Amino acid sequence: MYKEFQTERLWIKPTLKPDAELIYQLMNTPKFIQYIGDRGISTIEDAEKYIQDIMLPQLDSLGYSSYTISRKLNGDKIGTCGLYNREGLDGIDIGFGLLPGYEGLGYAYEATHEILKAAFEVFEIKELKAITSKENFSSLKLLEKLGLKKIGVTNLPNDSKELLLYKIEK
Repeated sequence: MYKEFQTERLWIKPTLKPDAELIYQLMNTPKFIQYIGDRGISTIEDAEKYIQDIMLPQLDSLGYSSYTISRKLNGDKIGTCGLYNREGLDGIDIGFGLLPGYEGLGYAYEATHEILKAAFEVFEIKELKAITSKENFSSLKLLEKLGLKKIGVTNLPNDSKELLLYKIEK
């Protein structure tokens, strides 16, 4: 059984096929495309396939992957955060993304802080990394608030865009 988490305001559960509509919406927001990249998710069926082919294999092999963030208040699915074994990055990457209507309300910090804690305490990961573009000021601010420190720059495979590289150790 997969691990689930909660905070005062949020449920944080593994992203599964029923979350395809959220993944479709999130991956097509202007900020996601600008800062994270176009994943080619043009239909809900594409999102289901992405969950099946990319997210679930990591969840099954490592026990963690992408998590869907839902508000306890009304069950609205508002975004994702997670621990990613990303190609081209040495170590586990912590990442997050919210639908535009839920940004700036503390949800990203609340969910990501809980996942960071779980990484160290539940999954016994010794260090986490994070990557973000230099222009993504809200992401930079959140990573620093979480305690990650900038350690340099990196590039992901098949992408010339230079990314800032952050790290935190248990």
